Amino acid sequence: MGSRGVPAGRRVRPAGLSIVAMTAAAAMLSPSFAHAELAPGELMAALDRSSKVDAALRGFYVVRGYKPLWIDGDAPGDAAEELYKLVATARFDGLNRRALQSDRLRDLLRKASRLDADPDELAKAELFLSRVFAAYVQGTRMPRDAGMTYQSNLLAPAVPSVNAALTAAAAAPSLERYVADMAWMHPFYNDLRDALAARELDREATELVQLNLERARAIPANPARRYVLVDAAGARLTMFENGKAVDSMKVVVGKPAASTPMIAGLLSSAVLNPYWNVPPDLVRERVAHNVNKRGLGYLKAGGYQPLSDWSDKPKVLDPRKINWRAVEAGTRELRVRQLPGKANFMGKVKYTFPNDQGIYLHDTPDKHLLQEEVRFASSGCVRLEDAARLGSWLFGKMPAPRKGAVEQVVPLEQPVPIYITYLTAAPEGERIVFRDDLYGRDRPQMAALARAGRRDSR
Repeated sequence: MGSRGVPAGRRVRPAGLSIVAMTAAAAMLSPSFAHAELAPGELMAALDRSSKVDAALRGFYVVRGYKPLWIDGDAPGDAAEELYKLVATARFDGLNRRALQSDRLRDLLRKASRLDADPDELAKAELFLSRVFAAYVQGTRMPRDAGMTYQSNLLAPAVPSVNAALTAAAAAPSLERYVADMAWMHPFYNDLRDALAARELDREATELVQLNLERARAIPANPARRYVLVDAAGARLTMFENGKAVDSMKVVVGKPAASTPMIAGLLSSAVLNPYWNVPPDLVRERVAHNVNKRGLGYLKAGGYQPLSDWSDKPKVLDPRKINWRAVEAGTRELRVRQLPGKANFMGKVKYTFPNDQGIYLHDTPDKHLLQEEVRFASSGCVRLEDAARLGSWLFGKMPAPRKGAVEQVVPLEQPVPIYITYLTAAPEGERIVFRDDLYGRDRPQMAALARAGRRDSR
């Protein structure tokens, strides 16, 4: 027995009480399953024919030939214990353990673990474990508003059907590890949850971890074979492949006044030798200021061009005819771009993904900021420590620009999902690292989640 009275593993019971001994009862359902490994009439009788959940369970077990998922030999296996541990601590997931019937699950497991447990008790435990597992997976995958904007519904976490949840679990190499690792969630979620469950934290820290659990919940477990994750709070980019982190690098993200948003999109192309369209505030504060202070030579030295408009083919304006004092004062709006070159703020490449907020990833010639511990200095976009390394991973080989090409667009054959999140409490080994909330998002989001929780509980 485990500490909560749940079986620690398989043990031997007297012959004659095996589930297989009840296969004759399967004829009540279908003669073709008369010799199935698990087809107890008691289990089928326990199914509610009017319940959609039980209809899905019936289909799941029919396809499996009534092979048990949770019963290991003649007793609940280790995966059942792992599931009970999760359900008993469902408060960490924002779920109600009573609604998941954790006490009944515990009692059924105790009865099924006795040496004299009869086939009916084993059947009831098997069926109830599947019910509870499906409900728990659906509850943990249920989307909550954690501040993430999805550019496509295909990028958002999906709540699986009962059959899909059970089928995925059954396909895992180890059901015990699948349940213990919460493999249907993003790895960051499970790591944060484990750390939260293992430590005594004060109320404020607990609420902060729970908020960041919601942010981790907003990232699908396996959104694609390959995807990019940017954690703005940690100023770090990680490349994932087949559910595992394969590479990581530092990044510079938005300053507090121009924060990098939580957003999910599809990286679709690399732009080689890009222009840099100077943000309007920097046109005023940097370009116009320096022109007024140092003269028009500043534009030529920096490779800046004033443009007529924001169209794809703007006209280059004569800088001598522009009232730069009015531009610096903000009474005239002016588009300015920087030509490709060594000084170009985009560096040699930028990686684009269609989004409503004009965010992209890009190279940078200004590497000193990447050596800082706090890297919040951009105007919202993400500056990369090693843009070529990311390009090699995305394309297989970093694309080379054509000679003399400017703004050369190289599309990805298969777009790669990108998730930009904001983890102010993050897993790091066996501990939780707490980070400064430089964007001021934590308190408003915790209050919003608390209000939503109160509404849901009514």
